Amino acid sequence: MDEVEILSPWWRRSAVVMIVACFCVLGWLTKLTYSGAPPIPERVVGPDGAVLFTDRDITAGQQVFLRYGLMENGTLWGHGAYIGPDFSADYLHTLALDAEETVAERHGLVMQAALRPSQRLIVNAEVARLLKQNRYDPASKTLTFTEAEAASFQRQIGLWTKYFKDPENNGGLPHNYLRDSAQLRELTSFFAWAAWASVTDRPGCNYSYTNNFPYDPAAGNTPTSGAVLWSALSLITLLGATAAVLFAFGRFDFLGWRRRRGHVHPKMLPGVATPSQRATIKYFTVVALLFLAQALVGGGTAHYRASAGSFYGIDLSAILPSQILRTWHLQLAIFWIAASYVAGGLFLAPAIGENEPRAQTLWVNVLFVALVLIVVGSLLGEFAGVHQWMGRLWSWFGDQGWEYLDLGRAWQMMLAAGLVLWVVLLYRAIAPRLRGHESSELSALFMAAAVAIPVFYVPAFFYNTASNFAVVDLWRFWVIHLWVENFLELFVTCAVAIIFYQLGIVSTTTASRVVYLDALLYLGSGIIGTGHHWYFTGQAQLTMSLSAVFSAMEVVPLTLLTLDAWDFVALTRGRCDICGKDISVPHRWTFYFLMAVGVWNFVGAGVFGFLINMPIVSYFEIGTMLTPNHAHAAFMGVFGMLAIALMVFAFRQVTPDERWHDTEKYIRISFWGLNVGLAMMVVSNLFPGGVLQLYDVLQNGYWHARSAAFGHSPLMHALEWARLPGDLVFIFVGVVPLVIAALKTFFGLYRTPDITREQEIAGEAA
Repeated sequence: MDEVEILSPWWRRSAVVMIVACFCVLGWLTKLTYSGAPPIPERVVGPDGAVLFTDRDITAGQQVFLRYGLMENGTLWGHGAYIGPDFSADYLHTLALDAEETVAERHGLVMQAALRPSQRLIVNAEVARLLKQNRYDPASKTLTFTEAEAASFQRQIGLWTKYFKDPENNGGLPHNYLRDSAQLRELTSFFAWAAWASVTDRPGCNYSYTNNFPYDPAAGNTPTSGAVLWSALSLITLLGATAAVLFAFGRFDFLGWRRRRGHVHPKMLPGVATPSQRATIKYFTVVALLFLAQALVGGGTAHYRASAGSFYGIDLSAILPSQILRTWHLQLAIFWIAASYVAGGLFLAPAIGENEPRAQTLWVNVLFVALVLIVVGSLLGEFAGVHQWMGRLWSWFGDQGWEYLDLGRAWQMMLAAGLVLWVVLLYRAIAPRLRGHESSELSALFMAAAVAIPVFYVPAFFYNTASNFAVVDLWRFWVIHLWVENFLELFVTCAVAIIFYQLGIVSTTTASRVVYLDALLYLGSGIIGTGHHWYFTGQAQLTMSLSAVFSAMEVVPLTLLTLDAWDFVALTRGRCDICGKDISVPHRWTFYFLMAVGVWNFVGAGVFGFLINMPIVSYFEIGTMLTPNHAHAAFMGVFGMLAIALMVFAFRQVTPDERWHDTEKYIRISFWGLNVGLAMMVVSNLFPGGVLQLYDVLQNGYWHARSAAFGHSPLMHALEWARLPGDLVFIFVGVVPLVIAALKTFFGLYRTPDITREQEIAGEAA
């Protein structure tokens, strides 16, 4: 006899209270961002009162920065791509050197290289005092530059003009990419403002608007006491939270995945699928092809780090410059993973509701066409935008230029509309099970997680190309962190719980409890923990303090996922309590990919994420190779493997037993190729390269570790080439077999007749 479990209502109440409380805090921090963002002065004048540039120049310079895709070449305040320099750090260091020259001349010390230690201390202290003093007048909205700052601004226009001439030194931008003198002046104005905000003291404080980022002792930028204090306190919260959760797991043995007792009766059988479920296989096939394109483009992006001037003798920058390849690499990753989640939801919905709504297949096909249009249109638009073919429509149909959210505003609107249609299609199928059914709680959780996905994409519309950069980075990470790292992961947790329930392995109470537990742990730390992206983007130290404390606790649920990995093994190796027979679960490779998620979540998001999330570490590390080290291990290792798990589950469900063996061998090869290839990338390139770059930051300053001089050093050059074997394994042993499996499954559908749930039940009765 099956066990009867009752889910306590306190799970639901606790989750609601926690989510509301956390969003209240995050909303408060959001409000503070608007009042504390670095001001954009109406006029920047020299010591003689002559206007150097205006707020319109700064805003226009930011738009040049975005229009030419420069955030996918280098970074600003540590955020962006890692091929080029950090533009704010580079400008600031050049400014510090120019100020040293001015100060040395003032003291009659014209030979800086020959300065005695005591003289250098005097010069450095004077430079720091000069640059740290805030000369912005809020009443007149005028910022006054010193003689050294004004002269440096004029000189740096020429330096940045030179930067855009040669692909070898600018990280693979086209030859003479930016030539317009007016645009170059505007761009330099934007860099000058960003550097000023980086170094000048925030009113009433002894640190800058960016909490003294970037690290540059020559400019007087060193870590704040708050970065040290809150890093230490975050360790206390981590240890306390870990102890509390381990105590709870020891005290209450019903937490986590537990196999249901009694007969195991799968509700989903291989080879049995509704027409709309079969229609989703085309989604997964396109997902596999997009994955292949993303991996190939990623290899091209990595090659720019190894050899920016030539792709095996070909000047690739003239056709596919580095910023378009990196834009595509990120956008394709988001597209194929999100599309897999969309398809996974559509595949599971009829099984959850035991309902195939009228015209569901038609609408699934309509949504497919819309998503293909958005993907192809936005990628072509980004290509045209970067090549300056879109005119004034560059931000609408071309490339908005914001990292991760590059696609044009019109494509974003279409994507949001497509996600709304997706939620409607899910609801149509699930509605019969939302009330008065054994699985009502789990079905409602699945729908709530699905609704959150379009809802938390909305902040992408809260800014434009003229918004203050600090405000934009606020909303960007509302989308990137909350949408991707929290609610997409919660949605997949619901999907996994439903798969287990549909296979008869766990009870609906256990599945619902696990979802609530994950929501409490993930969202309880992750919502406020979003702010770990904002330490140095123009926000106050209050944001740093709260974000550091909560972000540290994100490691706790990631650590517990290692328990999930073992539970997935145990769930598929049990015996029926009634008949004593082994439980037959035909989705072995789905569970293997879920096990991989548990491992990579701990390593990539837990270990590598915690390594860089503490303020004092992030201060020196952000924008180094340790950031993509965490990103590759976490994004591909977690979200990518989850997407593939859903894909493999769908492939197995629509493939009869007699044909699965032929497809399974490609899935097996892909599993090992993806995991081994990803591990090789991390071990041979990303992690050691990041450690070396971090060491260079500590030794020479942030600007130097992000410079071409460091990136082209013999050791770093060798490390970049050392990544090649891992890339080849990942692509040809990991991705290609998955594409073959997808194509075999898709074309195999034409040889398999539709078998509906009603026909399946009739067959069982007979």
